[in-house]
Amino acid sequence: MESSILESIGIEIIDVMSPVSICMLLVVLIVYSLSPSNPFSAAASAPPIRTAANLVYLENPSDSTVQKLEGSLLNALVFVIIVALVTFLLVLLYYYNCTNFLKNYMRFSAFFVLGSMGGSIFLSLIQQFSIPVDSITCFIMLFNFTIVGVLSVFAGGIPIFLRQGYMVALGIFVAAWFTKLPEWTTWTLLVALAVYDLVAVLAPGGPLKLLVELAQSRDEELPALVYEARPTVSQDMNNQGRSLDLLVGGVSDSRSVEMQAVSNNIINHNGSENRNFRNVEGSRNRDDIERSPLVVFSQGRRSSSSESSEYSTVVNSRASDIVADEERSPLVDMLAMETEREEIRRDSSENSVLASRGIKLGLGDFIFYSVLVGRAAMYDLMTVYACYLAIISGLGCTLILLSLCRQALPALPISIALGVIFYFLTRLLMEPFIVGTATNLMMF
Repeated sequence: MESSILESIGIEIIDVMSPVSICMLLVVLIVYSLSPSNPFSAAASAPPIRTAANLVYLENPSDSTVQKLEGSLLNALVFVIIVALVTFLLVLLYYYNCTNFLKNYMRFSAFFVLGSMGGSIFLSLIQQFSIPVDSITCFIMLFNFTIVGVLSVFAGGIPIFLRQGYMVALGIFVAAWFTKLPEWTTWTLLVALAVYDLVAVLAPGGPLKLLVELAQSRDEELPALVYEARPTVSQDMNNQGRSLDLLVGGVSDSRSVEMQAVSNNIINHNGSENRNFRNVEGSRNRDDIERSPLVVFSQGRRSSSSESSEYSTVVNSRASDIVADEERSPLVDMLAMETEREEIRRDSSENSVLASRGIKLGLGDFIFYSVLVGRAAMYDLMTVYACYLAIISGLGCTLILLSLCRQALPALPISIALGVIFYFLTRLLMEPFIVGTATNLMMF
């Protein structure tokens, strides 16, 4: 009975949801920890800053609702166009094999985020909590943190938990900076990015779809900052299993019919393929079989030298019969066995695609999930709980669809849609109802 692929993704879902939850929690703590006078807060007295997300319109609290809506829509449109152009440029560079430039660009980006954005947040926390540390020590610690982070993300031979930790740290720092955006610009930007993510991944000619297809055609990793739930399984074991399947199926690399006879005899007498592949790999021609026929196979069976000779005679006689009948019977049955085994192997590989490759989540998904929860934290904790549950539910639905569709899917649309809907429902309906009932002592 064929098992469902849903039975094998439970651990994968937990491995992805845990760092997402940690990232959102730490962003909420940063928003709550910093005082209103801190530049990371959304205080009305803080002067607006010009970033790539609000190039067209600087939101002012005194502006009307129509002005805020129109300006935020223009900001979101310009930001999405910039992101699309940069993504197409990255696809073009990757298409012409400018991988060294892309790797250096990502290294610089990680260094900039950890050094400047992370350093600014650290300084704000030091000032907020009056941590006694001098400037030289702070600079050395920040420099070491940044260098180790860049090496952990891009260098080989690094423990996977260290790489995952720094990937989460990158998401936290960028998300904390995005919480500086005004409220209307933040919400329109989140919705616009969710729509862009849907088009870029699924639409024909989308930049992210082209990037994924190029990476798959070259059998390479995506040239992007991607969080891996666990290390990717090496392909050597898959190649070894494939060669063994071809060998048992009847077509070996050396076209040795005697080797097929030996392997069939092992399977018929011993009933276990995995234990006897080592015996078959050592045999490459008929002379080796005649000199040493199934030495390893006979270890668990024979009780005397006469019994070993009997097995040798049977194997050699069967190999001779197959060689004699080679022209009359061109391995039709063996090829049928090979086809059947290939179909079984392909089906099993499709069902275990998540188990062999693991689930990967883009760093942008971490960032904008946390931006939504951080914006909700600026209102009250009730909206934080609602948005968190909505985002996690959307991510779970996306992972289930990923396991069923077996192709790259956008992770923003479902989670962002549910998060935005639950934010406004909680803020406009649930929060007034609960506060009103609690005030009138109808609910404690």
